[in-house]
Amino acid sequence: MDIALFSPSSLFADAEEVSVDEEVTDVHQSFVERRHQFPGMELLIREFSFHQLNANLLWPGTFAFAEWLVQHHSWIEGRRCLELGSGTGALAIFLKKSFNLDITTSDYDDQEIEENIAHNCQANGITPVLPHVKHSWGETFPSAEPDWDLIIASDILLYVKQYPNLIKSLSFLLKSYKPKDDKAIPSVGNDQSSGMCMGLAVPAFLMSWRRRIGKEDESLFFTGCENAGLEVKHIGSRVYFIKPRENMVATTGSIDD
Repeated sequence: MDIALFSPSSLFADAEEVSVDEEVTDVHQSFVERRHQFPGMELLIREFSFHQLNANLLWPGTFAFAEWLVQHHSWIEGRRCLELGSGTGALAIFLKKSFNLDITTSDYDDQEIEENIAHNCQANGITPVLPHVKHSWGETFPSAEPDWDLIIASDILLYVKQYPNLIKSLSFLLKSYKPKDDKAIPSVGNDQSSGMCMGLAVPAFLMSWRRRIGKEDESLFFTGCENAGLEVKHIGSRVYFIKPRENMVATTGSIDD
């Protein structure tokens, strides 16, 4: 095994420090295995050396979002969660191990991505592996009645041309949400009548964005969300909170930093 010369953090001149203790590459395979430091634990993550759908690497937003979620763990505990653009599955694995979060991964309809996430689950002691949904944004979602009350994502705004498709999928997941009869939102800080849980709407989308794009491109996504009937709010640390506008209710507490 040779020492890998590439680190995703090298792509960002002003990125926050990304802790990578060890990087090893297998010259006979098209992937690299790296040990990454997450809050309170180390994860061994296999990343494709190259993947045509750009689902191959961990980006700075993943680590920053993980830290933010730890600081605001009361908002996610007990939720039924779907991650969009899971890539390697590292964030979902971290949340499962940290909070035993009921989380499902998702990414493009691509078998390699699904198999790599399953590999990373097993490598980090997650058995059975996390459920996975193959879904290309903008296409018909596999479930007609999605029951995830929290959707999360980090660093998914890379391709501007995909914004309409992403917004279409996101709108469907939020507006077509139907809770399971046997799945109750935690009672602590929860107002069932108003559809709120720990200051977050049910359902809700939390997104961390750390990669650099132009403000005009960034505004295209948020404006597109608002035009689709979604409310967008920046809640600090480059984390955004999005929910259906028609479900807007007063929060039980501030979600600003």
